[in-house]
Amino acid sequence: MLLKNCKLETGFSTVNQRIVATETASYDIRIENEVCTAVAPQLRPLENETVIDVNQQLVLPALREMHIHIDKTYFGGPWKACRPLTKGILTRIEEETWLLPEQLPTSLERACQVIEQYIQQGHYHIRSHCNVDPSIGTKHIEITKEAFSRYEQYITHEIVAFPQHGLLRSQVEPLMREALRMGATHVGGVDPALVDRHVDHSIAKIFELATTFNKKIDVHLHARDTLGLYEFNKFVDYTEQAKMFGKVTLSHALALGSLEEAAIRDIAQKFIETGIDLTSTVPIGMPTMPIPTLVEQGVKISVAHDSLTDHWSPFGSGNTIEKLNTAAQRFKISDEYRLNRLWGLASNFVTPLDPNGQQVWPNVGDSADFLLFNAESTAHVIARQQPIQQLILKGQLVEAVQKGEKE
Repeated sequence: MLLKNCKLETGFSTVNQRIVATETASYDIRIENEVCTAVAPQLRPLENETVIDVNQQLVLPALREMHIHIDKTYFGGPWKACRPLTKGILTRIEEETWLLPEQLPTSLERACQVIEQYIQQGHYHIRSHCNVDPSIGTKHIEITKEAFSRYEQYITHEIVAFPQHGLLRSQVEPLMREALRMGATHVGGVDPALVDRHVDHSIAKIFELATTFNKKIDVHLHARDTLGLYEFNKFVDYTEQAKMFGKVTLSHALALGSLEEAAIRDIAQKFIETGIDLTSTVPIGMPTMPIPTLVEQGVKISVAHDSLTDHWSPFGSGNTIEKLNTAAQRFKISDEYRLNRLWGLASNFVTPLDPNGQQVWPNVGDSADFLLFNAESTAHVIARQQPIQQLILKGQLVEAVQKGEKE
């Protein structure tokens, strides 16, 4: 496939030593076997090669969703609002004991609809947390694997075995072991203090499972203030002891929104040294991690949705460009340069320009996962929430999502 007349970002333009705009130029991109094989201002079509003239549409890297629960969703079903909270997170946990078994007959089809929504919104990769609990055992792992298998022609995926009701609290270690043997890629966890009620025992068990089965880790952390900081430091310590550098994700990490600046900088440096990355939904109406400050220091952060619509929240969209726009507004980012840099929060840190404005993407050998826009720049796409015009995943133009069927 040959894409003609692609608008690619080539640098930043400045006035009085301040970046005021993004420079672009026209390129052709050849795609073969899911990767870019040539990028140049002019390429001649090969014999029998499919040629698509994109007419100066802006080409940007496709997106990742790094925290979603496709296994328990109302998406694609009738409207349901959330029930009022009476006991905090425990309200939802108790609700799941009857709700998840009730939803099993529709879980697969709704998971598929969530995946299709993400594909249509420009995602090439999805990491889904998947309940492992006494009420449904490992059935959700089975359903999630089946759902993802139907879209392998478009996306890659990861599955977190997630003990939503508490790894210790619900005594699900045997089920977690089964889930990891079934193919889950990550060991999950939730609130070692608030849910499991024993920080060290909970975290030690998470790392024991991860090292035994050679898996990565992704845990939900909602504790605030110094309790949250205590948990962060414990995860740093266990990561160092287990030598799991670059294999641990802390999702939400809400304490980062309530700590003093000095404490944030100190723990951020520890995250960098151990390769611990973070995921944030950029929540509105509550303190949240200072994403720009952390990124500037060198912490790896991904934005995510957590939910499209379920018993936890009715507000998700799967539109990650909208999420980046929310981050921009949340942190008062409105200039060309800082808007541009936000794209990396959603693209595995792949951006057309590096922080110094040097063109670094796309290159020969890069995966052919592209989004095309009627836009002037990355900053324009984020600020004005420009819609995706064309979508290329795994080297193929996606015009309508086709669901594979189980043989």
